[in-house]
Amino acid sequence: MIIIACVDDDMGMMFNHRRQSQDRALRELVLEATKDNKLWMNHYSAKQFSESTAPQINVDDCFMSEAGSGEYCFVENCDVTPYLRWVEKIILYQWNRRYPSDQTFSINLSGGGWKLVHTKEFSGSSHERITEEIYIQ
Repeated sequence: MIIIACVDDDMGMMFNHRRQSQDRALRELVLEATKDNKLWMNHYSAKQFSESTAPQINVDDCFMSEAGSGEYCFVENCDVTPYLRWVEKIILYQWNRRYPSDQTFSINLSGGGWKLVHTKEFSGSSHERITEEIYIQ
């Protein structure tokens, strides 16, 4: 599976049971990147994509158990550590800010053999600068 997550500079994802931020341009980029494959997410994340009629979106609260090889998982409020052995690639979108957080991205990217293979910056609809980082093992 390919993990997609949005994080702040401290790898924070959630604060007080809510996503730290969201961005319309980033959602469009995710939908474009996943258009030829399945994009799995839970019901919480599906609310963020509710305006979309993208056929690749699959909603299931056990979505990481359902995702197959090469399929995408949009992760906001889940611990991916139990599924680490099935993770082929990680795509992080960095907000380039520090927000309060009480849930962080659980994979240590500086250890465990993860390699940063791609970085790209772009302007979002709510964030002047978002950084896409792609990691593989």
